[in-house]
Amino acid sequence: MHRVIEKIKGGLVVSCQAYPGEPLRHPETMAQMAMAAVEGGAVGIRCQGLADIAAIKGRVKVPVIGIWKEGDEGVYITPTLRHARCCVASGADIVALDATGRPRPDGLSYADTIRALHDEGVITMADCGSFSDAKRAVEAGTDIISTTLSGYTGDREKTDGPDFELLVQMVKAFPDVPVLCEGRIHTPDQLHRVMECGAWAAVVGTAITHPTTITRWFAASL
Repeated sequence: MHRVIEKIKGGLVVSCQAYPGEPLRHPETMAQMAMAAVEGGAVGIRCQGLADIAAIKGRVKVPVIGIWKEGDEGVYITPTLRHARCCVASGADIVALDATGRPRPDGLSYADTIRALHDEGVITMADCGSFSDAKRAVEAGTDIISTTLSGYTGDREKTDGPDFELLVQMVKAFPDVPVLCEGRIHTPDQLHRVMECGAWAAVVGTAITHPTTITRWFAASL
């Protein structure tokens, strides 16, 4: 097991991302958000975009999981080998990629992409939307698998909270592969249950770093 992966074991990875057009959409702001998360106990940071990756990597000492989103449908999370390589060049310790079977923009298969990255010494993480995605990722030799895309690809219904069922399936089927739970972890109690299910680590974003959504949760209760 690579030491970078060991560093996040049993801990909380905080996703620091802002959507296009939002007030917090700035690399320096995301870097400050990441620093605050680390001070609060985060063992890793997940972030989006080359500028954000570079800014955050320069400010924190915990592992940085980098992605590069391009577009908003189909395969858009680190969609090509070029995107992945650029994430690494910007400072990402781990690169997360869409691991679905959907066509990739550069024509490469998921396995081809992982093979090329491993030849270059890159640690990879699979954003999965189903068990078949996780199986594909493991067979390709991916270092980490995650529930990130559950509920967003049409393969599984979107659950109100984390997809515990998929998490447990992945943990049981692939005991030798670190499984991260990501997606709709909104409370400490949910996080606790995620870890009880055997997750290697958990990724929390919206509930910690997206004040617009958090404000809406409170406003909706009035």
